[in-house]
Amino acid sequence: MPISIKSDREIELMKEAGRILAITHEELSKALRPGMTTYDIDKLGEEIIRSYGCIPSFLNYQGYPASICVSVNNEVVHGIPSKKHFIKEGDIVSLDAGVIYKGYHSDAARTHGIGHISDEAAKLIRVTRECFDEACHVVKEGAHIGDISRAVQEHAEKNGFSVVRDLVGHGVGTSLHEAPEVPNFVQKRRGARLQAGMTLAIEPMINAGAFHVKWLDDDWTVVTADGSLSAHYENTVLVTKDGCELLSVQ
Repeated sequence: MPISIKSDREIELMKEAGRILAITHEELSKALRPGMTTYDIDKLGEEIIRSYGCIPSFLNYQGYPASICVSVNNEVVHGIPSKKHFIKEGDIVSLDAGVIYKGYHSDAARTHGIGHISDEAAKLIRVTRECFDEACHVVKEGAHIGDISRAVQEHAEKNGFSVVRDLVGHGVGTSLHEAPEVPNFVQKRRGARLQAGMTLAIEPMINAGAFHVKWLDDDWTVVTADGSLSAHYENTVLVTKDGCELLSVQ
């Protein structure tokens, strides 16, 4: 699949999709509290997205049944919201969401601590965000996908954590998942050369324990194989001549 280079018009549409997604994440962050169900979180997220005249990217995507992926503690990604799953003090909750605005997607994820969390959980959330920041420092025209991968992996492992191998970041635009894949771990090849106008979903998924994961019987929810905590941080990123621009932050 060829890599899409976005026009100025397309970039403006993606910026608006990203702006609305950033608002959605901010409002969800304010609402999170012990006693909410993951279903409550999903419904609120969908209401916010639709209030801006947008469509949730994830709802019914390849059969996924919700608008917000809500993953708790050892759930890495793609947790399915449930009326029976109550979040509680000390949990860490990863929210992954996307917005479609006039045919263009944005994609972003955040991990939140609920009330007082352990020192390990707080460090994991912080380092996962830092892994994303380290990746952005190497993004510019002429760099390679592999530079992103190396930046994420080195920072995670330097801090005693591991990088999930079974899931990767990706291009994003008129489709939620476009070329190229953006691994968070080093591979033999350097990967595609970055060009200005490329739009990527860079998304470190970092485990407190080993990198191994498994899928639950719902065929969606990915959990750490050893039961350790996992955190996720993601933004839609525009490659520019001399750096990058984050499209899903306010």
